[in-house]
Amino acid sequence: METLKLAIQKSGRLSEKSLELISECDIRLTQGKRKLISASNDFPLQILYLRDDDIPQYVADGVADIGIVGENEVMEKAKNVSMVRKLGFARCRMSLAIPQDEVYESVQWFNGKRIATSYPHILKDYLQDKNIRAQIEQISGSVEIAPSVGLADSIFDIVSSGSTLVGNRLKEVELVCKSEAVIISSQSLSKEKEKILDDLLFRIDTVLRSKGNKYILLNAPNDKIKEITNILPGMKSPTVMPLFQEGWSSMHFVVSEKDFWNVVDQLKEYGAEGILVIPIEKMIF
Repeated sequence: METLKLAIQKSGRLSEKSLELISECDIRLTQGKRKLISASNDFPLQILYLRDDDIPQYVADGVADIGIVGENEVMEKAKNVSMVRKLGFARCRMSLAIPQDEVYESVQWFNGKRIATSYPHILKDYLQDKNIRAQIEQISGSVEIAPSVGLADSIFDIVSSGSTLVGNRLKEVELVCKSEAVIISSQSLSKEKEKILDDLLFRIDTVLRSKGNKYILLNAPNDKIKEITNILPGMKSPTVMPLFQEGWSSMHFVVSEKDFWNVVDQLKEYGAEGILVIPIEKMIF
């Protein structure tokens, strides 16, 4: 039987989140001594640990069958791969930033300026689209210090919280694009590997659907069941079971956590009692 080769980041937060997702899919891995390759004994999957910016190349060349990588790396490398699933974690934005004391009115500020970045291709496409003529200074790492040492007038880089920009006396002025972790695939998978990928995606989807959703149990007066059902977001029909106490029923339903907190006060107004909020491990449709 063939084995699907999955490339993930060798270390860092994206690596941790990727391995956490694999674990949540009930796939157990054996760890290699040097942490370069590991495999599963209960699913036909092998993990390759690589630099994140190398993953698109490895997948395009067929060394790895699939990869989990930041969407930004896929856009920057522009390799011949297929994006098969967005994963919802490692979210960030890619933005242009300038020194805090600069007056900024529009993207035209960048005309004639030097911009330091580790993502020259994404930046070049953006500047061409905006008809901006600027000099791109390609550097690896520590992009945010470029203006303070005189290497550039501004930067284009990944922004998460923005604290790194503030720490280097920079301000974010233009959002270029957003990014998150994605699964990419080689375009030349065998039929057997396509089947393994489908099985893996099925497991991943059941995990992702559960994120942010909660299983709610509550007791409600029978004469308020219709009103409670009407305020439950996205529910066709909850499960309703009679209680031993006459005139009361137990209601079970699934709802996103944020939506639940939006209606919890109304639930109590309709007489709901004994409300339990339970995490969901997986959801299969």
